[in-house]
Amino acid sequence: MTSLMAPPGAERSLDALADLVADGDVVVLSGAGLSTESGIPDYRGETGRARRSVPMTYQAFTGAAANRRRYWARSHLGWRHVERAEPNAGHRAVAELQRRGLVSGIITQNVDGLHQAAGAGGVIELHGALGRVLCLGCGRRTPRAELHERLSAANPGWDAAADTVNPDGDADLEGELIDAFHVVDCPACGGILKPDVIFFGENVPRPRVAECFGLTERAGTLLVLGSSLTVMSGYRFVRRAAELGIPVAIVNRGATRGDADARTILDAPLGAALTALVGLVGRTDSAG
Repeated sequence: MTSLMAPPGAERSLDALADLVADGDVVVLSGAGLSTESGIPDYRGETGRARRSVPMTYQAFTGAAANRRRYWARSHLGWRHVERAEPNAGHRAVAELQRRGLVSGIITQNVDGLHQAAGAGGVIELHGALGRVLCLGCGRRTPRAELHERLSAANPGWDAAADTVNPDGDADLEGELIDAFHVVDCPACGGILKPDVIFFGENVPRPRVAECFGLTERAGTLLVLGSSLTVMSGYRFVRRAAELGIPVAIVNRGATRGDADARTILDAPLGAALTALVGLVGRTDSAG
């Protein structure tokens, strides 16, 4: 078996996880910990503990032009990093399990689009996607690449380097570089442009939440990958599965808020664990 470099008992947990996954109808709920091996840090896990950045809230973003200038300057810089990120072994393993018909749905709290880049389909992006831009005036959605070109044209000679990039694509940047940055508005109506993601202080649209609940309620297993489940946005689906007696399995580095609801917990690196899982399920299938 592939070495997981994980605590004692990890291989037994992996075997138990493989038994659940082999039964099919698995719904994946993924968080930022799944993308750290692609170079995108998380807020609360191992890569998040050293950062002191406070995420932009919806109220701050919409309330002041200075806040929007600060956000877009930092995000314009950070987007270069997110755009170059590639799916890792964990994303590819999830896509492979879906291809084999074992994963029936994917709910992600991530906004990086890496599940789709790995070949997964039908992904519900609970918190939206950094690759799209939304106009708060007319509701028009456009590709992020288009806005990136417009911001680059509006800021000739503006140059900065990112020392730290946060999970939402926000790079650490302060001072004169922010003050010198020019923001652009919607080319159709002149409205405020916002990344098509759910900011802190903003609610996930009800139809999207209902779709995720429906998927969870039809699941054979809810498989949580790389999420601490600290915020209710994702944890509510774990609670619902537990209420219905649907097995919950968690693969994460460190403890999570949902551990008490889980039937199987595997504390291990996500890429290695999920690659090993695909191998185990393959042998199970072959054995009939």
